Amino acid sequence: MSSEIITDPSGNFIRNIIDSDIAVAKNPDGVITRFPPEPNGYLHIGHAKSIVLNFGIAKSYSGRCNLRFDDTNPEKEEGEYIEAIKQDIVWLGYDWHELHFASDYFEQLYQFAEQLIQYGKAYVDDQSVDEVRQTRGTLTESGIESPHRNRSIEENLNLFRRMKAGEFGDGERVLRAKIDMDSPNLNMRDPVIYRIKHARHHQTGNKWCIYPMYDYTHCLSDAIEGITHSLCTLEFADHRPLYDWVLDVLSTPCQPQQIEFARLQLEYAITSKRQLNILVEDGIVDGWDDPRMPTISGMRRRGYPPQAIRRFCERIGVTKKDSTIKIDVLENSVREHLNEHAPRRLAVLNPLKVVIENYPQGREEKLEAANHPQKPELGTRRIFFSREIYVERDDFMEDAPKKFFRLSPGREVRLRFAYYITCTKIIRDDDGNITELRATYDPESHGGTADGRKVKGTIHWVSANHAIDAQINVYDRLFSTPTPWAANDVHDELNPDSLQILQGCKLEAGLSDASVEDAFQFERLGYFTLNHTPEHGDNRIYNRIISLRDSWAKVSR
Repeated sequence: MSSEIITDPSGNFIRNIIDSDIAVAKNPDGVITRFPPEPNGYLHIGHAKSIVLNFGIAKSYSGRCNLRFDDTNPEKEEGEYIEAIKQDIVWLGYDWHELHFASDYFEQLYQFAEQLIQYGKAYVDDQSVDEVRQTRGTLTESGIESPHRNRSIEENLNLFRRMKAGEFGDGERVLRAKIDMDSPNLNMRDPVIYRIKHARHHQTGNKWCIYPMYDYTHCLSDAIEGITHSLCTLEFADHRPLYDWVLDVLSTPCQPQQIEFARLQLEYAITSKRQLNILVEDGIVDGWDDPRMPTISGMRRRGYPPQAIRRFCERIGVTKKDSTIKIDVLENSVREHLNEHAPRRLAVLNPLKVVIENYPQGREEKLEAANHPQKPELGTRRIFFSREIYVERDDFMEDAPKKFFRLSPGREVRLRFAYYITCTKIIRDDDGNITELRATYDPESHGGTADGRKVKGTIHWVSANHAIDAQINVYDRLFSTPTPWAANDVHDELNPDSLQILQGCKLEAGLSDASVEDAFQFERLGYFTLNHTPEHGDNRIYNRIISLRDSWAKVSR
């Protein structure tokens, strides 16, 4: 796929179509769209684009958007997925006008199918699914007509009703539309519109043993609901003639217009439910909502704000050509929102204790710290300062080069919101490993010094006596290649460093009041949120939402 994003030069081409329809009063009841997921898995970032488009279009035209579950494949569909999809839509900030299931219309769809038979436009075929497929033809060769294509209307009605009554086994017969086996469009070569499947349905139970195919169901469901603009991804463009054929032959009172747009293909991610399900079933990830998954529930658990996902979908626009979107467009949308809205906190992920020897024993201070440097209206908080603190181990270097402006023996450094300290001594264990530092502080340096001296380095810290213990899950891209969907086996493209678990991290005391989905910038470290799973005792678990900068930029150049 190309990395180019093709957009309509005058704006959103879908809006142009709708504006033209409104100009001629084509839809007197207003604009009505729908979001029609199949409940056979969790929604992913590609579905987010469709959600934002369908609900956004309806809202901008003061119209309506329905949620409809296209549940015609009972063996792969579950109530769990239905509830997850509802939750995802609400979390993204949308609500549906009406909630429907394709299964709500099974009786109507059956009656429509009998009408097609009576019109001489459908017939029961005894060929197997494989035989139907093999006689379909190719792009250069016409299909072969079924030997049962010219059955009488009476025989077809009898057989179809017996199919409905459960007289035949799975796959023994199908109902096919009678269109044109010479059509250059393979979808018009007598497509199957009903098949026998003795399977319990999550909504209708065992009432039905024949189930309509998607192409037949979708257009009629749209017509029944009065949908004006049926927005589909580009892979359905070749199916549009069948969509229109069914509606035309049956003369439905509502004639929805199908409009296709490019699906979302994102770098370093796969958006195939089948492949995502493999990752879940193989235990590569911790369920559909694993924070590394491109599912909406996974992004929610990781800490992606819904506003950032909506911004991303609006930013990439609606296109007429398939393209691959760079993942940094999504990640930067997340960073931009979090940088603007996330309060700042102090945390140390790889702690090294520092004892400030000239700080009075037993003394504790509460220092003022801004919640957000660019938003004074968010106020300040109090942070504890004491004789013993933790700093980041990477912020200390024993034999530091000249341009290392952090902590090293004899060098002065500023503690964020606090004082200047100078490292005076290194404590080691029996193996020579550094376990602790000794330092002195300048009690007059809070907020600057009277003599005007300056230090180039400022580091973060937490008070050892007040720190909260935490585990930090550092999430990164699940795949190491930008096009994992092109691999023969996605397992070969997995990033071995997509999850690093850090134990013994230290957080400032104020984070004890944090709630799930609260997002914070841990200063100098990145953006983090409390994990959805319960805490283990006093040890809280935080997920890294995203780094402060794109750490992959240098790798990809």
